[in-house]
Amino acid sequence: MKPRHKRLAIVGGVLSATGIVVALVLNAFQSNMVFFYSPTQVAANEAPANRAFRVGGLVAEGSVVRDGLNVNFVVTDTAKTVAVRYKGILPDLFQEGKGVVAQGQLQGDVFVAREVLAKHDENYMPPEAADAIQRAQKGQSRLEQTVVQGADAAKATYGYTSKSGDKQP
Repeated sequence: MKPRHKRLAIVGGVLSATGIVVALVLNAFQSNMVFFYSPTQVAANEAPANRAFRVGGLVAEGSVVRDGLNVNFVVTDTAKTVAVRYKGILPDLFQEGKGVVAQGQLQGDVFVAREVLAKHDENYMPPEAADAIQRAQKGQSRLEQTVVQGADAAKATYGYTSKSGDKQP
């Protein structure tokens, strides 16, 4: 085989292998992709019928019915509602009137969830971020303290008594 034909075969092999890898990666992304739909979209039949997706909204007040590990509740976006059935332990933050995202499939008019995620309070802050803010606030108070001390020193040294200039040299 001539060197030219060897190079052509190598380039063809590399391109074929790259094409196969790209096809496998795209197939994996497509099969693992889970879209989010609101109860209004589910009611309008925009959600896939035989594929997993997520539905999210608020847990309707008075809709939670527990029977051991089986839980039935209603998710609403204040316009439409979706009945949800879940078997398992719910997150601690799961409450009526709070946000929830459920992942599963639609079976008839009932969304059968295999995972339920409760949305946390918008005031939640990771401990690391809270510590950083506290440190920044302490640094700010030290800066303000330094400015006040500097102003006091200026008053004593130069006779300045206020920012408005009550007594100036």
